[in-house]
Amino acid sequence: MERALPVIPGVHAAMTENPFSLDRRTLLAAALAGPMAPAARLFAAPVGTPRLLVLFMRGAYDAASVLVPTGPFYAQSRPRLAIAQPIPLDADWGLNPVLAPTLLPFWKRRELAFIPFAGTPDMSRSHFGTQDTVEYGQPLDPALGRARDTRTGFLNRLAAELSGESPMAFTNQMPLAFRGPVAVPNVVPSEKVGKTDARRNALLARMYAGDKELGNQVTQGISTQQEVSEALTKEMLMSGGGAIGASVFEKMARKIGAVMRGRPNLCFADVGGWDTHVNQRGALDYRLGVLGKGLAGFAEALGPAEWEKTTVVVISEFGRTFRENGSGGTDHGHGTTFWVLGGNVRGGRIVGEQVQVVQATLNQDRDFPVLNEVRGVFGGLFQQLYGLDKTRIDRIFPNAPPLKLGLV
Repeated sequence: MERALPVIPGVHAAMTENPFSLDRRTLLAAALAGPMAPAARLFAAPVGTPRLLVLFMRGAYDAASVLVPTGPFYAQSRPRLAIAQPIPLDADWGLNPVLAPTLLPFWKRRELAFIPFAGTPDMSRSHFGTQDTVEYGQPLDPALGRARDTRTGFLNRLAAELSGESPMAFTNQMPLAFRGPVAVPNVVPSEKVGKTDARRNALLARMYAGDKELGNQVTQGISTQQEVSEALTKEMLMSGGGAIGASVFEKMARKIGAVMRGRPNLCFADVGGWDTHVNQRGALDYRLGVLGKGLAGFAEALGPAEWEKTTVVVISEFGRTFRENGSGGTDHGHGTTFWVLGGNVRGGRIVGEQVQVVQATLNQDRDFPVLNEVRGVFGGLFQQLYGLDKTRIDRIFPNAPPLKLGLV
């Protein structure tokens, strides 16, 4: 009979039909290593394993303030919000200068690509509804009255198709994308770095003292955590020497990078606060700056060797209105822009189906259309990263042909 593992603060599991069906060694390793273990012995990943991080910008960020369209229609539509001097990326698009210190180096190394006119067919303009549509990754066909299967999300279905993957969610709650039969540790990122819990360690050691196999794993895990905590504390102190300013997301992103140097290789994180109806300009620039620093910190924490096999996909549930509103902000829109970056990304490109940004091409005369459906984007990426055939892709994204964007 399986012995129930202790409930440890900061570590949760995906709820399934049997919530106690977790692989005990997976959860034990996650509990001991916590969100600060860069290369723990219990977290050794197979050589050459692709690493994927999906980062969800919840709240629907203003894509036209990141990837800026050229032409007079943009400035006319945004007399207060238009980015005055975007950095040219190609003839049709420029980059917000606030992201130049962090994202432009990735672009110049051809490790960053943008996918404009991306999103879902969901026209509800509801944050929660469209987030669900993205995370479930299932067809949206209300005309047929077809109910979605809310038992599984697209990342859990991906994990079920792979072997040897180690999924992990760095979120306060288990995301719908990871809902399903595959057990997924949910590690809540903590702002406390480099500290071990002596009381918890002693409790765990006593609890498994009578089980030789698990007792040895617990002892080894505690020792590893202490070593890692000391190393990470030293690393954090050194890296704080006047480089980029510390922020909550940057700290969290660096911890995620440290953890993904080990076994977790199929991961999800999210960042909120992108719903900018009023006074968008200053607030959005600040949040974008924080996000850019976090992504740069994530890559640095991973290290060059792991970065070479890592792909990060930054998404949002939908975009915002192309025209600014009367409160110096933007409202709920439709199409958005995805970011794809990593050492294995064929970047320095803006990919996917595109149209010229003029009034005639706007969706409902208010926002970007969706020309690159999120399921097709991920389906094409999964084909390339994992070598999945059409049958397996269709089990992850039913009735969604993968887009051949050549991202990796």
